[in-house]
Amino acid sequence: MIVYKDGSWLPIEETNISVMDHGFLYGVGLFETFRTYNGTPFLFRDHLNRLRAGLESVYIDWNETEEHLHQLVEDALEKNEVTDGVIRLNVTAGISNWGLPTETYKAPSLLLFTRPVPPSATPSKGAVLLELRRNTPEGSSRLKSHHYLNNLLGKREIGDRTDVEGIFLTKEGYVAEGLVSNIFWVKGDTLYTPGISTGILNGVTRQFLLHLAPLIGLEVKEGLFTPEELLQGDEVFITNSTQEIIRIDCLGSKSFPAMECSWVARLKELYNKSTELELLSYQQVKKVDVNNGKYELISD
Repeated sequence: MIVYKDGSWLPIEETNISVMDHGFLYGVGLFETFRTYNGTPFLFRDHLNRLRAGLESVYIDWNETEEHLHQLVEDALEKNEVTDGVIRLNVTAGISNWGLPTETYKAPSLLLFTRPVPPSATPSKGAVLLELRRNTPEGSSRLKSHHYLNNLLGKREIGDRTDVEGIFLTKEGYVAEGLVSNIFWVKGDTLYTPGISTGILNGVTRQFLLHLAPLIGLEVKEGLFTPEELLQGDEVFITNSTQEIIRIDCLGSKSFPAMECSWVARLKELYNKSTELELLSYQQVKKVDVNNGKYELISD
């Protein structure tokens, strides 16, 4: 893998950060992971907007432009000889003194990692409720930060299985999110998902689906939900920017058979169509038309 770091492209084995980088010492760093389709980063502006807001909240002064970052993504694909890749854009606080600073970080480091899109994921996975509870956010909301120990320990519960997602509950026992995903379920014509107040990450794919659902007639309800309410769903699925939309076929001992008239299948169809539009933001999708039983996205 050829990695970008602060103006240089080097093999990953030769890419280093300082031991005095506060991304290493104190975990002051954020990242975004997204996919490219036909060489174009999908929902790129939404990822950057979330990243910028997060960096501001942890006092990192970051002034990279969308145009420059878009060019870096193109260069990363070319240098790694990848047409469609998974990109991790990482910003660390940069070098500072030993101790907890009160000043803004003025010289952050930018890293860009690239790998090929993994083989097509299985259309469905199992899920289990984790014994380990979701930790609370370090600040006012969950950031996609270097603080990943809760996720790593949760992963230990399910081991090396790739066909199962672990689902966190909050300390109060409400459904939160997956190890690397947001969780949704459908009951009738209503789409349910835990609210941000549970301390979950507001995933970019999550935001996109909450935008799409009302356009096709799904009512959306966000809030505090118990595992029992989740188990009453007709369909359950998880989302993230790499795996897209994955149907959950069982949660513990409860099965969720594939449905003939499936809202999840409709959302997947819309998502697949949207990746062909080179969308920078989900807000570009204004309308969904149905022609001969097929969905057509109308964007600006």
